[in-house]
Amino acid sequence: MKTYHLTVFEKDGNKLLDETFEAADDNEAKKVGMGKLKEKGYEEHTHRCVAPEGHMVLFHR
Repeated sequence: MKTYHLTVFEKDGNKLLDETFEAADDNEAKKVGMGKLKEKGYEEHTHRCVAPEGHMVLFHR
């Protein structure tokens, strides 16, 4: 399992969410990340999900 980092921002740059979660791979991380965003109502906010290697698996501006 790998640890991914999910962050959500307001338009002014303030963080709304900053948490980590584990997933087996990038595809699973994308599904888990999207689920967390939908659950909390943050799909339309600026967000990113970063893999432990440093690349983004989710990004919305």
